[in-house]
Amino acid sequence: MDRQDLSALWILRFLPNTAASAIARLAGIHGENFTLTTACSASLQAIGEAFRKIRDGYLDAALAGGGDSRLSRGGLLAYKKANALYRGNGTPEKASRPFDLNRKGFVPGEGGAFFLLEEMENAVRFKRKILGEICGFGASLDGHAMTDPDPAGRWGEIAACEALREAGLSPRQIDVLSAHGTGTPLNDIMEANLISRIFGKDTPAVIALKSWIGHASAACGALELALCLACMHDDYLPAIRNLEDPVHGAVNFVRKGRHGAFHTVMLENFGFGGQNSALVVRKAGSHSS
Repeated sequence: MDRQDLSALWILRFLPNTAASAIARLAGIHGENFTLTTACSASLQAIGEAFRKIRDGYLDAALAGGGDSRLSRGGLLAYKKANALYRGNGTPEKASRPFDLNRKGFVPGEGGAFFLLEEMENAVRFKRKILGEICGFGASLDGHAMTDPDPAGRWGEIAACEALREAGLSPRQIDVLSAHGTGTPLNDIMEANLISRIFGKDTPAVIALKSWIGHASAACGALELALCLACMHDDYLPAIRNLEDPVHGAVNFVRKGRHGAFHTVMLENFGFGGQNSALVVRKAGSHSS
């Protein structure tokens, strides 16, 4: 049946590589494209994979990141059916509350961010404005459930430890942890316990940027990396909004915004399907002791 209400190329709205192809056309990019569709882990994994390809000599440079929006009836209904979307009353400003005992789900967001990655020597030679240095990456699959994280967080922990190992850093050398911190009942307790196991009693300062920008799904890792780099440049750590009663007493959640230099940050993202990713980034020209 001929559907007059559909455009001739309606299928392009649903192809995963449409955005990358549009960017390539606008920017004149002709190298290989690697489109990842690993849910909320996708853009952080894209950055991690680009980092490894450059490090291992497959690429000289890469444009890596992601964009997403689920602000549609279908997207919101799907998250509601999965019991992930915020359920509650009150003022909108109080809805997003990662790692709080009274959290009731995430608040959706949208957006995107991309980064030009290249070898440090090339960046220096071409006098680039260097925002930071990627040091290590890790990824894994829970193999547990399609919408729920593994409650034990075993494979998420392995992804984080792999990023540390690849970076050549010990847990105590991480100054700040940018948590996935969705505000959902299942993610936050799993992640808080994971953080406590990896770092012990001396956890780094833990931030949760989704409390400020919402959950941007596949784009969350790239957006959170952009914000982490800005915070690193400005020597500032934002508080986790609406965190009044923490789910874990031994984790160093940032509950009040504060100024102070930091040099290393690890980002964590976890997604539907049991996708886990972690990335370690260092301030350009610095080394954590």
